Amino acid sequence: MCLLYWFKRVVRGALLCGLLLSQQAMAAELERTGGPYVPTPQVVVDEMLRMAKVGAGDFVVDLGSGDGVIVLTAAQRLKARGFGVDIDPELVKLSNSEAQRLGIADRAQFYVQDVFKADISRATVLTLYLLPGMMVNLRPKIFSELRPGTRVVSHDYHFDEWQHDEQFSFDVPEKEKINGVPRATIYLWIVPAKIAGGWRIAVEGGEQYEARLQQSYQKFEGTLNVGGRSAKLLQTALQGESITFAIPVDNARQMFRGRIAGDKMEGTVELGGGKRARWTATRAAKTALR
Repeated sequence: MCLLYWFKRVVRGALLCGLLLSQQAMAAELERTGGPYVPTPQVVVDEMLRMAKVGAGDFVVDLGSGDGVIVLTAAQRLKARGFGVDIDPELVKLSNSEAQRLGIADRAQFYVQDVFKADISRATVLTLYLLPGMMVNLRPKIFSELRPGTRVVSHDYHFDEWQHDEQFSFDVPEKEKINGVPRATIYLWIVPAKIAGGWRIAVEGGEQYEARLQQSYQKFEGTLNVGGRSAKLLQTALQGESITFAIPVDNARQMFRGRIAGDKMEGTVELGGGKRARWTATRAAKTALR
């Protein structure tokens, strides 16, 4: 009876240990919600950095950095600085070891961290190779935390309703062994300034307008008061801190081009007949953004 009791306890302990290890493995797998680790081919890395126009003055942040190849390439070949984050300690250790081996550990570091908790505010370029669900979930963080003008580059997947500014597809034969598709698509976004709300626009030596703008990422529309009547803005464009729009005046259009700096704008307006003037704008009221 004693032997049988001992045997039962050993078996029960083994089963509990196996169940615990299985649960831990499942939890670790569930945590990698960005998808399984898949190496990014060097030709894709090079194209991502080219599209983002990465240079020595850039700070590159890679979310889900895997083996670190994007940040390592940016630091070694383009003299940029930056860091990558990944939840896999072994991949982070491998990436930091490679940075040491290449002599670029002062410019490229890697951390074990949840991508949702990473501080991305220093980035001038953000890179991603994550599954669609994670891309959409990260979209609010990226739109709200990155500075206007930051370049965001993704391999194969996009932000759904936040439309990309550019894309480029090309043949990558080695990818066929991974996902059955021998091609890659690179998407580029330029983070736009936040301009939704009320603005007071003043043209030097001329008119003053009250405008209200509605924004959906880099697309915007709006109305303003022109001579006591409401008019819709035309030919609107927003890229980073650059803004363009036109207003109808006396059966013609005045074209405004300028730069945004927080709660202020300034630029030049074409008045017609070859005349130009300076214009400025100040935010009248802040509004919640999506």
